[in-house]
Formats: sequence, structure tokens, C-alpha cells
Amino acid sequence: MNRIIYLPELNLALFSFVFHFVWEFLQVPTYAGMAEMEHWPATLICTQATIGDVGFALSAYWATALASRSRFWFQAPRPWQIGLFLAIGILLTIGFEWYYINISGFLVYSYLMPLVPPFGTGLSPLVQWVIVPLLVLLVMQRQLSPLPMQPTGAR
Repeated sequence: MNRIIYLPELNLALFSFVFHFVWEFLQVPTYAGMAEMEHWPATLICTQATIGDVGFALSAYWATALASRSRFWFQAPRPWQIGLFLAIGILLTIGFEWYYINISGFLVYSYLMPLVPPFGTGLSPLVQWVIVPLLVLLVMQRQLSPLPMQPTGAR
């Protein structure tokens, strides 16, 4: 059981879920009709979006691990690794936001959402995909850092 707790992917998924879930609720006013929606349906939408964010995070993590040839690249990340991790998440965000706003019509931005050209992606999801992943990486570094050595003879 201890080994499972130290899997980087599990930590990434858990911390991503918690932080993205909070962000999804904070940005509710930037999506039309979400603030007026009944609690349970709005919670389900935020949960679905959070699960998607976790999928994005895992995809970005695995792609960066593949490019780095290490699942533990986050312990001492190089700038290019952080850049790749963030870029993949941002590109996935742009693609899915564009689909849900422009193709399926499932989501509609409210007047509170600033739009970023060229695709008209909302600023909040883009900022989310910078702040939350960096926070997750910091927490993972602390959570999965090597345990301090015990002095000889200590029990």
C-alpha cells in the first residue's frame, strides 16, 4: 500500500483533482447560467470539467515523462520540462474549450469572461492551466521528496 501512495501519477491525479475542482467553482460566474443553476447539476458540471482537467494533467505529465525519459522529472524540473507540461495542458484546454463553446454549445461564456485571441478562449481556463499545474508540481515535489535519512541506531 505504501508504494501506491508514492506513485507520481496518483499524486498528480489527486492534487490536480482537488485544486482544479476549487478553480472550477471559482470560475462559475464566467460561464453563462452556471451561477443561477441548481446546486447539484452545477456540481456535476464542475466535477466533469475537473475529471477532464485531471486527464489533461496526466496526458501532459506522461508526455513530459516520455520526453524526459523519467517519471520523476518533476523532482528537479528543467525549464523545458515545465514548459512542455504547461504547453500540452494549455493546448488541450484551448481545443476542448473551443469545442464546448463553438461546436457543441454545451458551454457559453458570460460577459465576465475575458477572451484571448485567436480562438476566443476564455482567460480563466488558460490562467487555470498555468497556476494549478505549477501548484500541483510544487506539492508533488514536497510530497514525494526523499525521506530524510535516519541517524544510525535511531528507531
